[in-house]
Amino acid sequence: METTDAASRVERIIAPTLDDMGYEVVRVQLSGGRQHSRLQVMAERADQQGMTVDDCAEISRAVSALLDVEDPIAGAYDLEVSSPGIDRPLTRAHDFERFAGHQAKIEMRQTIEGRRRFRGLLKGLEDGHAVLEMEGETLKLPVGEVERAKLVMPEEMAGPGHGQVKPDRRRGR
Repeated sequence: METTDAASRVERIIAPTLDDMGYEVVRVQLSGGRQHSRLQVMAERADQQGMTVDDCAEISRAVSALLDVEDPIAGAYDLEVSSPGIDRPLTRAHDFERFAGHQAKIEMRQTIEGRRRFRGLLKGLEDGHAVLEMEGETLKLPVGEVERAKLVMPEEMAGPGHGQVKPDRRRGR
């Protein structure tokens, strides 16, 4: 898929600079059509402190400058820099270790024990496998075969109506 290739190129271009600045790339996604795309760069501080608006602005300036020089994306795009948030994606092997003790959803590329989707308590990382406790049993899921994974927001934090944001049609959103 072209957008995945472009996102991978962008990540290769920006990761060393962000690393030097004290940030880690969590995920790079490119979405939209040929005429106009959205480039989302999700990053976090390497010291694991909370991200600020100033951090996002600093990253945005650096990424914009790098992409102006390298020009890896055909056509127009909007750059969006964000932090992972509570229901953050798990994109790197060490994320599965770092967030042990949290609830997670994991979707595999291929079926394991007759299923592709799993939800349970993340127990860590062991020999390249995410260890997930689910319904009283412990599963080991190969990190290299993970399609998508993210932390699950605790129910008490979600509150009423979570996930039901409706677009503001007056503004074209």
